[in-house]
Amino acid sequence: MKNINASITAVGSFLPEKILSNTDLEKIVDTNDEWITSRTGIKERRILDKGIGTSHMAIQAANAIIESKKLDPLEIDLVIVATITPDMHATATAAYVASEIGASNAFGFDISAACSGFLYGMSTASAFIESGRYKKIILIGADKMSSIVDYSDRNTCIIFGDGAGAVLLEPDYEGYGVQDEYLRSNGSNRNLLRIEAGGSQTPTTKESVEEKKHFIYQDGKNVFKHAVSNMSDASEQIMNRNNLTPLDVNYLVAHQANKRIIDATSNRMGIKDEKVLMNIHRYGNTTAATIPLLLFDFESKFKKGDNIIFASFGAGFTWGAMYLKWAYNH
Repeated sequence: MKNINASITAVGSFLPEKILSNTDLEKIVDTNDEWITSRTGIKERRILDKGIGTSHMAIQAANAIIESKKLDPLEIDLVIVATITPDMHATATAAYVASEIGASNAFGFDISAACSGFLYGMSTASAFIESGRYKKIILIGADKMSSIVDYSDRNTCIIFGDGAGAVLLEPDYEGYGVQDEYLRSNGSNRNLLRIEAGGSQTPTTKESVEEKKHFIYQDGKNVFKHAVSNMSDASEQIMNRNNLTPLDVNYLVAHQANKRIIDATSNRMGIKDEKVLMNIHRYGNTTAATIPLLLFDFESKFKKGDNIIFASFGAGFTWGAMYLKWAYNH
């Protein structure tokens, strides 16, 4: 029997129409375009309207795949949504997404691993595919970061945007698809990048809301240091384990948190700039959505057999890298 790999066979995306540019931010917080661009590489980000949840973006991204592949939703076995901004507590956003796209034969669940959520989701989906019991899995990275950002905090509000990206994973018997993964976590540093209140440790109170404890907080310098070190290390590990040289790697698809972090990772890997894919200037950090949004934006570049390295780092801390052989020509 041939080995089964999980391969990406289609991609989809959704981005809100509203654009929040650096110039717009200058009007609401003490910052400027030059300062933001030089430190992050971000020029603008997308913002979803109030009163609309993450599921809206996830549904649109999944439907884009269904339409492009002419896929019968009843053939979908599983829907996974990687997100830290679910519509609500207790109920999985993925279950609602599955119902709304007509995938009534599927089950669904969420993964909470912040910016590494999509890679953790790839690992999980791959295991289901490789088991031989599941044939079609929709994996979505989606976050409405504007719902947890304090727009009076100049250190965080410049970074994040809203968006969703999705992939369809199917079995591959020709050696394409996911080849290897290197995933890690370290919870001892969780206070460096967190939302303090709203969980079981610090439930919501009038005081917690007034003290702005429901917004995302990060210790920028320490997070930057850990991100550079761990993303670079994971990427090197995945290359060394698979005997890949910089010439063997066709593209680096890295989490879009900060251009300086991406540059540091690619430099340590020895990857030339033209192989490093970026769209951070257009969308900012959309957390779990950055990697699938990159895949959608640059799908036309990929050729069957291309060696692609994924890399990410996020709150938790969570991080990792993955090696995938692209399975189709656009």
